[in-house]
Amino acid sequence: MTQTETRDGPALLIDVADAIPILCVTAQDWAGAEAALPPIQRAFAAATGFAPKAGRVALLPGDDGRLARVLLGLGEAEAPARDRFLAGKLPGTLPAGDYRFETADGFDAGEAALAWLLGSYRFERYRKPGEPRPRLVAPEGVDAAALGRIAAAVCAGRDLVNTPANDLGPAEIEAALRALGARFGAVVTVTAGEALKEEFPLVHAVGAASPRAPRLIDLTWGAEDAPRVTLVGKGVVFDTGGLDIKPASNMLLMKKDMGGAAAALAAAEMIMGAGLPVRLRLIVPSVENAIAGEAFRPGDVLRSRAGLTVEIGNTDAEGRLILADALALADADEPELLIDFATLTGAARVALGPELPAFFTEDEGLAAAVARAGLSVNDPVWRLPLHAPYASLLDSKVADLNNAPGGPFAGAITAALFLRRFVRRTRAHVHFDLFGWNPSTKPGRPEGGEVQTARLAHALVAERYPRKQ
Repeated sequence: MTQTETRDGPALLIDVADAIPILCVTAQDWAGAEAALPPIQRAFAAATGFAPKAGRVALLPGDDGRLARVLLGLGEAEAPARDRFLAGKLPGTLPAGDYRFETADGFDAGEAALAWLLGSYRFERYRKPGEPRPRLVAPEGVDAAALGRIAAAVCAGRDLVNTPANDLGPAEIEAALRALGARFGAVVTVTAGEALKEEFPLVHAVGAASPRAPRLIDLTWGAEDAPRVTLVGKGVVFDTGGLDIKPASNMLLMKKDMGGAAAALAAAEMIMGAGLPVRLRLIVPSVENAIAGEAFRPGDVLRSRAGLTVEIGNTDAEGRLILADALALADADEPELLIDFATLTGAARVALGPELPAFFTEDEGLAAAVARAGLSVNDPVWRLPLHAPYASLLDSKVADLNNAPGGPFAGAITAALFLRRFVRRTRAHVHFDLFGWNPSTKPGRPEGGEVQTARLAHALVAERYPRKQ
């Protein structure tokens, strides 16, 4: 028995002879599947009242009384609300042991295996490790190594989001990028101190009040003549709101305000791990938005890297400021594809909820590709408009634009329009406004940090720039 190789986290088993079968059944399949069960298992399923409702699990004994088969109900085969990651419930339900799927027509074993791996994640940095989790044998015909790489990248990103801010500052974000770069032979450069103040003045201003120095981390990988793909991730390790301080209740999850950076790192890891033929660039501005004598103030006017001046309408709209400088850097390189990830606005959550990130782009072809990629890998998003007339809401009487116009309307759209002002050359630009957190446990998505849109971004890049066979 061997395991697929991954850096961290769960992996699939291969070459296991005696794994316990898991029969995944829809309501339409159940009658035939039930009739094919051995008599003792059929009787036990009936005695326990098993029905193939979505997420229902039954443990069936063999003649010796030991666990011999697992049933997982998938619900109605064509149910519009069916959870494609239902198999991700099993690692938290089954006893330790080795398992395999009994595949059937229409059953996506690869997606189920990925759901299993994602559902096996646990964040145990600050507590004793839990009991051993069940393990899954790689289904036949599935690229176990590829699934393992994706799961490992997701788990690493989740670890970053779940780590509290006392143990994850800008220096630790830098260390994560340097470690990632070292694994894949990428070049990593960091701008900090006086150079940051000169070259990325908005990043410097937002992080100036923290004793943990702000910085911009820049990773490049791949052949210089390959198509240029750039990822930008918001790396605010903790957001007090600055002088426009948040209420205490709104700060409880602010360790996740670097969720955009975590998603960008996870996507970059997947892209490099897959060896996609691109010139990848990963840019992460990392700061802590703290309160001290050096804090930037409401009413301040700051000059950006792009030369535009920004009036500070609210110090709690800091993410778009650091992204503005990072996007200006990225845009100067004129990449073929530019993606930014950010836990940017509460307005997007009000509109779409925590499970459905918003995305914005002016490129209709790219919009269709993003939606298609999200659907293909069960990493869903929803497009919101870059409604041009709302750009007037960013007007300032003393500067080129205001970072946070007053009023309750269109907050996610105005934030996206603000960012768009700093992308002048790159047409294929998509902005993801994500939550970065699972409020409760669902199959394959444990409660806690999540790297939303990372798997989508990997699928999107793989579709546009496939590996040559």
